[in-house]
Amino acid sequence: MICREYFSDRAAKDTTFTYAPVILGAENPQCRIPEVHALVSRFQLVMNLIAGILSAVVSPKLGELSDGYGRTKIIGLCTLGTFLGEVITALVATFPDTLPVNLFLLGSFFDGMFGSITAAVALTQSYAADCTPANKRNVSFGYFHGVFFIGIALGPLTASYLIKATGDVRVVFYAVMACQVIMPIFISFIAPESLTKERQKRNREKRNIKPLDINKLRLQDFNPLHLLKPLAVLLPVTDKAVSKTGAGKTRVKLVQRNLIILAAIDTALFGVSMGTMNTLILYVEYVFGWGNIESSLFVSITSTVRVLVLLGVLPLLTRWIRNRRNNTLSEAQTNCGSDKLDIGIIRVSILFELLGYAGFCLVKTGPLMVLCGILNAMSAMASPTINSTLTKHLPSDRTGQLLGAVGLLHALARVIAPTVLGFVYSWTVGKLTQTVWILLASLLFLSFISCWLLLPHSKFSPSRLV
Repeated sequence: MICREYFSDRAAKDTTFTYAPVILGAENPQCRIPEVHALVSRFQLVMNLIAGILSAVVSPKLGELSDGYGRTKIIGLCTLGTFLGEVITALVATFPDTLPVNLFLLGSFFDGMFGSITAAVALTQSYAADCTPANKRNVSFGYFHGVFFIGIALGPLTASYLIKATGDVRVVFYAVMACQVIMPIFISFIAPESLTKERQKRNREKRNIKPLDINKLRLQDFNPLHLLKPLAVLLPVTDKAVSKTGAGKTRVKLVQRNLIILAAIDTALFGVSMGTMNTLILYVEYVFGWGNIESSLFVSITSTVRVLVLLGVLPLLTRWIRNRRNNTLSEAQTNCGSDKLDIGIIRVSILFELLGYAGFCLVKTGPLMVLCGILNAMSAMASPTINSTLTKHLPSDRTGQLLGAVGLLHALARVIAPTVLGFVYSWTVGKLTQTVWILLASLLFLSFISCWLLLPHSKFSPSRLV
């Protein structure tokens, strides 16, 4: 649609300019020019800004509410915003000659107001944390990420063949709308609640959790100082008895250090992922001439590798190493921070991702690009391990609050990373197009250095944190 507007504007300014008609859903090779790619990249970053800023405000509130009122209710609420966004997408795709492309921005508004994917991921991980012992939590988080990538592997591939079979891109959006209808029904009527009524009541009373009042959402909530207040959960304190001792203060500082490093690395990895999503498709289309089928195959191959790593390698590795220990540990004993296995998985995974992005900077052919994508996909264990490790540093009644704060960081990364990379790509495409991968590889290198500062729980005991 943006390509069509671009050529239409050029033709209006220059009566001698002619161009091949732009057909929605077709390959349209005439659109593979730097000017159109720059416009698309800038439009996508505006969409990310709207959804990201709103979800940054809402995600921590939804995470805290889930501690006090149950996970499934709040997850169901998140799906409503996504559904409204998909309705707008389907409408624009159905009536492209009537509805403007800027209507997509309204879809981003609805998506962000209900927390977007950042809140949904945080809440589903909170659900998993409720049901899983701390020493097996990385596997459960890995399962969630694994089935997520099954969807990413099958979705684009199915969509590309639907378009090819029907010749109509709109059928994809209708199929997505159907999925978005099924999701809240499943969450509301089939999935059991992970928090008992007693735990919900206890959490509400202990932390004075109040229902969210949309009418009280004011402009001051968007104040950067207020926006970052939920991150205080990354700086826990102890009860007075522990804090009076020098050893107690040292332990608290070490826990805070681990929490901050883990949250920073997780934010960087999420920012890299979000910044890559849109830019990668534009990049391979421009550099290698890939169309919908080739791009979908690339996404499916790399997602399949992630699924194998998350559903196969991570559970086997965890079971092999941790089953040699006594698994009948209490929460106070197991909910005690990172262990050496967690830290080792994080370091190796980030190294794989760093090597993959370094390859993106250098490769000149499509097959080598796929090979680098596979190498990058082998880093899939990093994110679930980091998030499960984060939850092991604080009491279980703060899981939703903690992962809500992580959702805030993800939302900020969703704003900053695509914005920066969108501008970089729009200004360097056709000149030094690999610049975006150089920036991301540099960020991953800093993350790799940072993960060596993590300490295993044998160095401290974060019990009695509040």
